Amino acid sequence: MKKKFVFILSIALILFIQIGAKQIQAKSTNIEESIVKLRILETTDIHSYLLDYNYEKRKKTIEYGFNRVASMILQAKREQRNTLLFDVGDVIKGSPLAEYVASSPMFYSNDIHPAYKSMNLLGYDAATVGNHEFNYGLDFLVNTLMGADFPYTNANIYVDDRNDYEQDDIHFFQPYLLLDKEVVNENGKIEKIKVGVIGLITPITQVWDKEHFENKLIIKNMRKTAEEIVPQMKIEGADLIIALVHAGLYSDQDYRPKSGNNVRDISRVEGIDVILYGHSHGVFPVKGEKGPKGVNHEKGLINGIPSVQAGNWGNHLGIIDLTLQKKKEKWLIKDSKSTAKPIIRIIKKKKIPIVSPLPQIEYILSRYQQETMEYMNSKQLLNHLD
Repeated sequence: MKKKFVFILSIALILFIQIGAKQIQAKSTNIEESIVKLRILETTDIHSYLLDYNYEKRKKTIEYGFNRVASMILQAKREQRNTLLFDVGDVIKGSPLAEYVASSPMFYSNDIHPAYKSMNLLGYDAATVGNHEFNYGLDFLVNTLMGADFPYTNANIYVDDRNDYEQDDIHFFQPYLLLDKEVVNENGKIEKIKVGVIGLITPITQVWDKEHFENKLIIKNMRKTAEEIVPQMKIEGADLIIALVHAGLYSDQDYRPKSGNNVRDISRVEGIDVILYGHSHGVFPVKGEKGPKGVNHEKGLINGIPSVQAGNWGNHLGIIDLTLQKKKEKWLIKDSKSTAKPIIRIIKKKKIPIVSPLPQIEYILSRYQQETMEYMNSKQLLNHLD
């Protein structure tokens, strides 16, 4: 009887230990594994088309305008609580409004560029420069960027110190950023993700704006630069690395060497997890389109890397929805979906707006728009007199 009792007690104890072990294992798994939905938003090539206005035809338009894509940004943020917002360059040059601002000396010291007054309303996390940022010279660029409430990064623009010692090279911009992002996981708990952001630009910029670069700045190969810097970002704890690339899917035709200076080459840099790109005014992905080898429009992948390009002038919003999974304190991309979302839809050959203009932007730009129209009229008069 005593032996039977001891046997039953032993079995009960074993079962108790097994159940306890499973509970501990389950708790341990919950600690080690976490699922987070993260939405990454991109604008690019705004070119100071801040309002939905066609300056050539002198009338409103529904086809583009930062004030319209701004409404889509706010909507996209409401849909997903974990979001990051970036711009990929060519902000301050392009529209007549931009020309007016650049012609007015007040913006050197007394005012914030209307582009940044508008963008500051949206809560951008970071941005990189495009080639057209240099069109008005370095002084104008530096003074203008001071008006942005968000940091700028670029890794492959260097101060030209006119020596061959690369280890002494000085970056003109902060080469990368490490953003500490608090997110809420699928169980409602707060997690922390360190997001690394690196900016890159097509080297042909130094050819197009030679007068502003010569003996001042140099631009190095995009891929080689990224391969040097991304490992350092990893060492410093970046969980997720996003490349802001102001270059096209293919290298600019007039620049040598082409190798290493396009988005496809950047997608092959080990450690880069996401690519947001611009410059060529294209859209990626495009539904139903088939790309060259490694370019997957259906899934929005370039050599397996989630990527997006959001057109130009605010006619699209780039969206990448990531599903991140934490395993043993490391974050991995479990799934992704890339979308270049247009601000209009076409139904029976008729263009229909998806969003309305953001009133706050229209309000702060009203004075600048009026002054721009006066500037355009005066230029027309001068041209007529010539």
